[in-house]
Amino acid sequence: MAKGSNDFLTRLLTAPSPSGFEQPAAKIWREEAGTFADEVTWDVAGNTYARLKGEGAPVVVIEGHIDEIGFIITHIDEQGFLWFDKIGGWDDQVVVGQRIRIVGANGEVVGVIGKKAAHLLKPEDRDRVTRVSDLWIDIGAENRDAALKRVQIGDPAVIDAAPVALTDDLWASRSMDNRVGAYVALEAARKLAVDRPALDVFAVAATQEEISFAGAIAVAHHLKPTLAIAIDVTHATDYPGADKKSDSDVKVSGGPVLTRGSSVNPRVFTGLRDTAAKLKMDVAVQAGARSTGTDADAMYRAGALVATGLVSIPNRYMHSPSEVVSLKDLDAASTLIAAYVRTVTAETDFRP
Repeated sequence: MAKGSNDFLTRLLTAPSPSGFEQPAAKIWREEAGTFADEVTWDVAGNTYARLKGEGAPVVVIEGHIDEIGFIITHIDEQGFLWFDKIGGWDDQVVVGQRIRIVGANGEVVGVIGKKAAHLLKPEDRDRVTRVSDLWIDIGAENRDAALKRVQIGDPAVIDAAPVALTDDLWASRSMDNRVGAYVALEAARKLAVDRPALDVFAVAATQEEISFAGAIAVAHHLKPTLAIAIDVTHATDYPGADKKSDSDVKVSGGPVLTRGSSVNPRVFTGLRDTAAKLKMDVAVQAGARSTGTDADAMYRAGALVATGLVSIPNRYMHSPSEVVSLKDLDAASTLIAAYVRTVTAETDFRP
């Protein structure tokens, strides 16, 4: 990965942008897209589009959702403690003891998750599962009035976990799901910009996948693409206790993952698989029985007759502050997508 791309990824991962509040990450994405795209725009749903203009060619969408799971402030009590709810799918046990970064109107505010110390818990409470409703955020405020000068009801928040390099290849961070998908979408477009195919290509950073799929549905109706490739993370199965029988043999740094079945167009799957073979690139295959749980579902089911594909990045510890992915997998995914899109023409038939 080039240093510039490395810096771009770091800025994306660091920006606190949970579902419904994607603006900080989307702004960084737009700024980077502006360095090479012909046109950069965004819509009322918050989706951002980086276009490589084609004349009279089919429309191709390369899409990754840019939101992450997070929290929202729901109440500030008289003592100045903040109460909150979840945005997206959290394991409540992961939240205990974390540091929190709140995006306030006057700047970011750091707090800590509060819970009664283990020494003070009754024996029956020590074995009880902790719920987010039992927890609060402490920002050091003396009282409610002092807290309200820094934080408001409805402010979004994320766990304060910056990216860290475990090795030269493996990074750990919050927001890998799915800031890396939006990153790969733009990197694939950057590769296509060097030698333009005769297509109208849109890299898209979509919103609200973690809570509603609203962004991807809007994209399908707005652009009416012939082909749409969604990029997301998927569960790696190379750690203790992972279920290979359900999720297949998926390794971090083992290459991108292609999904077969469900919302995925058979011809798109075959095209991606064959392109990977020509590139001599390792890929894993996962099965989607009923749904993929990604924006590929949303774009397919929008009824816009979109041929969809899904390229996923192996991810350990999904929906935690320390999701682990491989930089090599990110680069391989963008290379694969760009190479496959170059095989598509106005005559390509995606009918199964």
